[in-house]
Order: sequence, then C-alpha cells, then structure tokens
Amino acid sequence: MKKTLILGATENHDRYANRAAQSLLAHGYSIALIGLRPGAVRGVPIQTGLPELTDIDTVTMYVGVHNQAGYYDYIKKIKPRRVIFNPGAENPEFENELIQAGIEPIEACTLVMLSVGTY
Repeated sequence: MKKTLILGATENHDRYANRAAQSLLAHGYSIALIGLRPGAVRGVPIQTGLPELTDIDTVTMYVGVHNQAGYYDYIKKIKPRRVIFNPGAENPEFENELIQAGIEPIEACTLVMLSVGTY
C-alpha cells in the first residue's frame, strides 16, 4: 500500500491533522508527516522542511491556502496520484495547477472519507 503524506502534521491531539494521522494508521495506511515542528505521531516522525519522499500516493492538506505556495513545486515533484484539500485548505489556483500536472485534486475531508470507506 502506498503512503499518504499529511502536510500540516502536528502532535496536538486536538488538531484534525493529528486525528487524520491516527485514523490512517488505524486503517492500516502507511503515512509520512510534514509539519512546522519536529515530533512524532504514534512513532512516525514529523519531518520539517521539504524532505525527499518517494512512493507517495496521496497528499492530504491541513495547511491553509496562504501557507501553501511554498509547497506547490514540492508536491508536483513528488507526483502523488491525488491531493485532498480538507475543509479550510481549498485552493482553486493550486487545484488547477495540479490538474495540469496530471494530479487529481479532491475537495473532501480525509476523516470522513476514511469513516465511510471512500478513501
């Protein structure tokens, strides 16, 4: 099974990015985490910056639109199959760039997708 990259990862259990990481792991998915501060979620390290990642199938965005621009080229470089824009992260400009790069943008909630079996 290919990995999901959670962009905006955090150790804070009250944040949706952390809940998504927990849920993805509980559903048997492999994850990679990028956040502003290093840490870990259930033993998976939270990396900072733009680490070299391979075999990323899905990027799930927990970064607001105003902070996404620094990740545009990075996401296109790792070539995921799809990018999920969770509520509050929707970005029509970047979604259009992804379509042109052959990457599927999805406006949805990762947690809901997991709970109803559409992930």
